[in-house]
Amino acid sequence: MELTDKHYLIVGGSSGMGLATAELALARGASVEIIGRSAGKLDAAAKLLASDRLTTTSLDMTDEPAVKDFFADKADASIDALVISASNAVHGPFETAETADVTAMFASKFMGPFVLVREALPKMREGGSITFFSGVLSRRPGRNGAGLAAVNAAVEGLGRALALELGPRLRVNTVAPGMARTDAYAAMPAARREAMFRSVADGLPVKRVADAADIAEAAMFLSTNRFTTGHVLDVDGGHLIAG
Repeated sequence: MELTDKHYLIVGGSSGMGLATAELALARGASVEIIGRSAGKLDAAAKLLASDRLTTTSLDMTDEPAVKDFFADKADASIDALVISASNAVHGPFETAETADVTAMFASKFMGPFVLVREALPKMREGGSITFFSGVLSRRPGRNGAGLAAVNAAVEGLGRALALELGPRLRVNTVAPGMARTDAYAAMPAARREAMFRSVADGLPVKRVADAADIAEAAMFLSTNRFTTGHVLDVDGGHLIAG
């Protein structure tokens, strides 16, 4: 589907799945604005994507006054698709989980998107779409991920509720990715990271983990299919059915 004259706002678009989604939207003719906290990552993304239809903005979506100011400067009915892939994750045993760490994760992955969507509403065009990102752990939790499972489930609940409340003017969906090769794991030693990917892949029917582009294609489908709303799209290599 060609996206000429469409405007995509991608929060978390400077890296990983968000960056891959931005690249795909540009390839299909959209104008794209990517938002991220790191000016350095935004500059690197702009150089990589190298398009005159791309703009970048440095913004922390957990800073509510800054989010309000950002959208106040936007023209009404100027955004066709809002994609929110930015987040942080907390792993570890439940009994040693720090409340502050879990609170920060909810601020990033739930409250940040909650505020973003609320403030974006007057700027969304009729027939536009909102796409959240959750994760496969919402329905098949693993060990040491109770907080992450909970926040993913909360995001999915928000997406379903908003699909009812905002329809038919807007559609709202959620991508639930499985394990993917992104820079979210860049801080891990390379050998340990590859061992983790191999271990996860061995348990999946497809025998590999995702690339960021796999997830971007799912996000693009949800943002463009006019008969899909209130849906959680699993892109997990068969994680939910694996033994």
